[in-house]
Amino acid sequence: MNKIGVLHVLTDAVLQQRFSHVDLARMAIAGGADTIQYRQKTGATREMIQTAREMQMVCREAGAVLIVNDRVDVALAADVDGVHLGQDDFPVSKARELLGPEKVIGVSGGTLEEAVQGIEDGADYVGFGPIYATGSKGDAGNPQGLDRLAKMVLALSVPVIAIGGIGQESAAQVISAGAHGIAVISAVCCEANPENATSILLAQIRKGKNQ
Repeated sequence: MNKIGVLHVLTDAVLQQRFSHVDLARMAIAGGADTIQYRQKTGATREMIQTAREMQMVCREAGAVLIVNDRVDVALAADVDGVHLGQDDFPVSKARELLGPEKVIGVSGGTLEEAVQGIEDGADYVGFGPIYATGSKGDAGNPQGLDRLAKMVLALSVPVIAIGGIGQESAAQVISAGAHGIAVISAVCCEANPENATSILLAQIRKGKNQ
């Protein structure tokens, strides 16, 4: 199984415009993030590929993993480390065929059935959420909570990455509930100092793993 990181930072240039995707990747890695997810919903594909290539250079130099959200074509063209796919995105099974066994594939699973199907289709990890209410994703759905997170972790054979409304004050308890790691957007991207925010989140993850 491909190694899955514990702190996934999703870059975003819509919720904030101070930093580029590349800037955010560099700062998050400096703060201790082991996985960067390039998240861009609109724009020219050629520009997305170029941005992904630049981000991949930053990640490779630091030993971090770069995952592209949704866009298998961009992931292939930029030769990044993997993709994360939602339920309405490119089929996981087809993505695995195209990307091969060495690339990381994550799948969003809001229910046990969705998660199990994603794993059967070739996903390396499951993104589960939203754990708490979040304003970063308009289609995130109702909060799942820690109890459902714990049940999902016990039921699945791959790492579960918790996402949705997780911040510095809640990261440790999310990890204590059984999550392998967390994925965040605004908790890093929208902070005044993304590097420092990432560092604090990593410390909370370590705290949660030691509880």
